[in-house]
Amino acid sequence: MISKVITGKTFYGCCRYVCRDERRAVVLDAAGVRDYNYRYMGNDFELNRQQLPEKQKAVFHGILSFYPGEQLSDTLMVQIAQEYLDKLGITDTQYVITKHTDKDHLHLHVIANLVSNQGKAISDSWIGLRGKKAAQALTQQYRLIPATEKKLAKTNLQALNNEESTRYEIFQAIETGLPRCNSLNELEALLLRQGIDIQYKYKGDTTEIQGISFRKGQYSFKGSSIDRKFSFAGLQKVMQQKEVKQQQIPPSPRRGMRR
Repeated sequence: MISKVITGKTFYGCCRYVCRDERRAVVLDAAGVRDYNYRYMGNDFELNRQQLPEKQKAVFHGILSFYPGEQLSDTLMVQIAQEYLDKLGITDTQYVITKHTDKDHLHLHVIANLVSNQGKAISDSWIGLRGKKAAQALTQQYRLIPATEKKLAKTNLQALNNEESTRYEIFQAIETGLPRCNSLNELEALLLRQGIDIQYKYKGDTTEIQGISFRKGQYSFKGSSIDRKFSFAGLQKVMQQKEVKQQQIPPSPRRGMRR
């Protein structure tokens, strides 16, 4: 088992990414949030986070990936995820443990609030490294297949883990940046500053755009595979709605005019 940790700012976006698609996502356990709807879940996380508004990155998102073919019961995966949080000092707070079934290996998404139920900050210092050490310890404790085995080269589990986290990082960047952009050019410039490149698919030899993809590092994803609303058609619709709203705003009265 290996761990990948991401910290973020928006619970709603994280909950939607992890839990929205019920074809691949199964919520196994939750504490302090409504687990039957990602919107309510995100709201519950945000309400608790408001106890400490100065905590900028209160979203903990841990991805635990098991070796391909390794079979664990849901009960055991919940137990491992809970102990993982304990080892990271993420206790007395809200969390959701979700299983994804869209890969050839079992993997869990663990969302937790880095603001405790008492309104205190939970440390995220070196949390990525601590997550890896916790995963190594739990791998030994539960006699799971370690990620260091030579067979790993055949399946490249680490790459699969990084791919999943990169997909979410792109989702998070678009989700937070899109409201500030009035055109695809503005979105492209904003994402480029975060190391994300937009690539367009054209129809034949024409300049007509048919699709959009996003690349970060070695990974590239179609917009629709990140989120359905991030397809080219979806982004176009968002921009058109912004343009309509701008046209509906009445011009401000000029100052200094006599009646």
